Amino acid sequence: MRVLLQRVSEARVTVEGRVTGKIGPGLLALVCAMPGDRPEDAAKMAARVAKLRIFRDEAGRMNLPVTEAGNAILAVSQFTLAADLRTGNRPGFSRAAPPEEAEARYEDFCAALRDLGITVATGEFAAEMQVALVNDGPVTIWMDSS
Repeated sequence: MRVLLQRVSEARVTVEGRVTGKIGPGLLALVCAMPGDRPEDAAKMAARVAKLRIFRDEAGRMNLPVTEAGNAILAVSQFTLAADLRTGNRPGFSRAAPPEEAEARYEDFCAALRDLGITVATGEFAAEMQVALVNDGPVTIWMDSS
């Protein structure tokens, strides 16, 4: 599983003119399931995201996880994180999990975050989405379960 995190002051996802998910301060998590990812992998990645200390404490240092900062997560499925650019100029996506498997792992990831007490807003799986965000910092972190 791959997750690209961006610390945001706000973010939202729109599908066909309607907002499907919106948060204030927190994390935008672009989530990509890879072939063979299991529910346990999604739960492990969610736990890592929840513990990542990238929010400012009273001294202004990146020292708080999303759970202690009281922030939310906007999770958006993003199969293009599996892009293969080794040959040619057109990315290949065969390294992404098939849609049924990917949707299940995305849902597992979101459920695991909620089980940890985090407020989670979402995009809409397999939809054309417009994602708007204000990157805070900027802070962008790449995570890979392998």
